[in-house]
Amino acid sequence: MAGKVSFITGAGRGQGRAHAALQAREGADIIAVDICEDIESNPYPMASWEDLAETKRLVEEQGRTCVALKADVRKREQLSEALGEGLAELGGLTTVMANAGILPMAMGDPQPMDFQDAVDVDLIGVMNTVAVSVPHLIPAGSGASIIITGSTAALIPGTISSGADPRTIMGPGGSGYSWSKQALVGYTQQMALHLAHTGIRVNIVHPTNCNTHLMNNDGIYSVFRPDMEGPVTKADFRPAAEFHHALATPWIEPEDVAELVLFLASDASKYMTGASIPIDAGCMIKWPNGPGK
Repeated sequence: MAGKVSFITGAGRGQGRAHAALQAREGADIIAVDICEDIESNPYPMASWEDLAETKRLVEEQGRTCVALKADVRKREQLSEALGEGLAELGGLTTVMANAGILPMAMGDPQPMDFQDAVDVDLIGVMNTVAVSVPHLIPAGSGASIIITGSTAALIPGTISSGADPRTIMGPGGSGYSWSKQALVGYTQQMALHLAHTGIRVNIVHPTNCNTHLMNNDGIYSVFRPDMEGPVTKADFRPAAEFHHALATPWIEPEDVAELVLFLASDASKYMTGASIPIDAGCMIKWPNGPGK
């Protein structure tokens, strides 16, 4: 990654921060973007400016430069301005990590527009990130790589459905999350095909439960423990989450995903494009027909 410049959305914490820190350790400079404000339908807090500043500190601790910027992936013009500001300081773009995402769970109060909120960030936000980046990536040619954050929710049938969720906690926002991640598989394939002649590669990774704020909230805990009444703790969630996987782990860490993304960003994957890669601790082989089937 030496000499590369990475543009990472959702970089304030979680997977985005892990990507920034690892790629910096391997020699990349980072343009780190996050919304730095809450989205009303999302029940857990979004990353703050202080979170994004910590990402910047971790990058600079590796001796690399980090341009940290507040931008909303739902607003293409705002995102384009942020990327332009970063590139004015760092030079040519080589790598894009379209990572920003939300899971606006209903928590017993489903609102139809929660579906749209999820789609605006999880699908449209990714498409905006790619759209503003491609013109800057073309000069990098075969060294350019786009990596999209998907989810096993895109690959396992019925992951977020009324049958898997008897309390309907996920609601329209959960459906929007799942539908967006499914749509991103086809989007990745199409963009990989149409960008192949430029040398730009496009791939998507599909993490299982990852130890971030998106997982660590009452809604997710309750979905995995519909047998329990009242508050469900992380300790209650843990055995059910581990049962979900073939390998003996309840969840993966953001750093685990970052290792896979680093490979896809590197020249070691120079002939990989259009790939849809699970990092799922074996849940897809354990439940090929859907949760519990």
